[in-house]
Amino acid sequence: MQIKPRQHLLDMWHAVARHSFDGGEWSWGEWGGRSSVADAERLLCLLYPATEIAAFRLDAPDTTEPDVVKALKSVGGASDIPVRLLEVLGDFMERHRGEEGPRFAGGHYFAPEDPEAQLSGEQRDIDVVDSYSMSVSLCLATLHFCQVFRGRTQRASTLARLERLREDAGVRLTAAMVGLLRSFTVDVVDVSSDQGQALAQLLGRGGLSDRQVLQRFQRRFTSLRALITENLRLGLDADVRDQLRDENRLFECGWAWSVVKGAPEIELDPPTARAIGAQPRGVAHPVPYLHFTVVALDGIIDLFSERTLVLGLLTAEQQKLSDALRLRWELTQQYWSAIALFDDVWPLEDIPWRTTLQRLESEYFSLTVVSILVHDRMRRPSADHDLPRIIGVVERLAERGRITTGTSRADPAIGLHNPGVTMPLLGSEALGPAMAWTMNDFSTQLLKRTIQLCSLSRDFASKDRLLRLAEGVLDHVWGRRIGDGEGVGLWDDMPPARPPSPVRQGPLSWSITERVAECMVAAHHLYDQPPIPSPTLSELARDMIGEAAHLLGREQEGHPAPAPKSPQGEEIKGIEADLRRARRLVDTQPGTAYALASGVLVRLDALARARGV
Repeated sequence: MQIKPRQHLLDMWHAVARHSFDGGEWSWGEWGGRSSVADAERLLCLLYPATEIAAFRLDAPDTTEPDVVKALKSVGGASDIPVRLLEVLGDFMERHRGEEGPRFAGGHYFAPEDPEAQLSGEQRDIDVVDSYSMSVSLCLATLHFCQVFRGRTQRASTLARLERLREDAGVRLTAAMVGLLRSFTVDVVDVSSDQGQALAQLLGRGGLSDRQVLQRFQRRFTSLRALITENLRLGLDADVRDQLRDENRLFECGWAWSVVKGAPEIELDPPTARAIGAQPRGVAHPVPYLHFTVVALDGIIDLFSERTLVLGLLTAEQQKLSDALRLRWELTQQYWSAIALFDDVWPLEDIPWRTTLQRLESEYFSLTVVSILVHDRMRRPSADHDLPRIIGVVERLAERGRITTGTSRADPAIGLHNPGVTMPLLGSEALGPAMAWTMNDFSTQLLKRTIQLCSLSRDFASKDRLLRLAEGVLDHVWGRRIGDGEGVGLWDDMPPARPPSPVRQGPLSWSITERVAECMVAAHHLYDQPPIPSPTLSELARDMIGEAAHLLGREQEGHPAPAPKSPQGEEIKGIEADLRRARRLVDTQPGTAYALASGVLVRLDALARARGV
């Protein structure tokens, strides 16, 4: 299935608008308001593409594209759309604000480990890292929307609502950043402990002793260990930094599932502190989860995107928080990239990946490690020498997930997609029945990372492998759209793509739908890049341009100049224009330059033959 981000996004927007707007009025539906994560994902299906792709912008009614207006006809006309979005975004901010400040509840995304147990309201109201991350992306997109739309309307009531939304989004953004800082953790362990043994086995892959692993770990992470102990202050317990100074201990870093138990509060200016309310008491064990680490990385990167910097979306205090998060963002990528490719042993290639504390193993965890590697390579695009091996891992994950291969009835790989991979949330048992979190976005995560790797690749063969893989994964993902009933055209319904899987139950998945939107935005950025210039084609194009320029000069010198408006005169002018364009493109698009030069030579030869030369 060919990847067509514009058409796919238009199809998705049409389905979202049809499902969410009834006669131009937004409807949250039965499940709306039950999870800040799901509600944020739902809004990002619209707002993320609208603020990332110029052709999909909704904040300037006079420039809204006709096909965009057609896709969102359930919302209203071009001038109605931004007003409706303003109303819905304001409603979201109000729904997920408590008496003291913004709330980031996991809601119905939380589930009891024991299917017979019932979670309390207090447990469902616990903040979760997914909500922090989604709120960062949503609030930045909202601030972008408000800033542009404010210059396109003069209605006093609309301007007042825009100002209120801007303030609410700013407060929620600050609270989300504080939550992310307090959810970051470093877990220090002895190599002799169960967790230390699991990490040593992962890094040694059975071929190294514990002592050898520890020595290599010390050499590899000396500088990173020093950076963490000396530079990470906000939200990290001082005892952890003291433990980390012992080089005879191993460690992991990343994000827990919620605010870590005992995490110190972040000091803020008094007005800001009052606005966000009391910082929640931590409940999560200080253990990094790969899934929540990747989710955090995906949101944090928006804080220092070109859009955020150019539009000046952050306040001075938010910029300080952003700098602290960026440091954790960089350190986490360095750590997990080094773990995945440790000492040329490459634990990443030992599929499935095994978590160290809970001893869970799944292809999903391998994919999350790949996701962190992709983040690291996007941060350092020149570090692409190992890209072919990473591509090999991605291809194996597609096969093991039965995305590019067939499946049999009762195939365990189906569980990756439906119901998904379930993780216990350590620490949740302190408030009631132990909770769990299920991830069923394996295919959309694989699609997004494949597209991003394709953007990074500067090798023709690797890029072609990745593009063909991405098209195969998209074929699987697109086949999982809901075919009838509630949410038609949205996600997620496994039976059409994999008949043996269980029948869909519960609400439609805004998580999967939003991930597809992210994939299409990534695909747009892929196509927006200049093509890889071929040195071979560039050399051939230069030779052909040289020959064409010589023959054109001979044509003009050897014969009287044709009349300007004559057919022959127009032909010469066209040849000159094509030759100029070929010269401009020879370095960036040598294939196009080659084709243009070839056409010029054909036309010059036709002129010569017409004269009997």
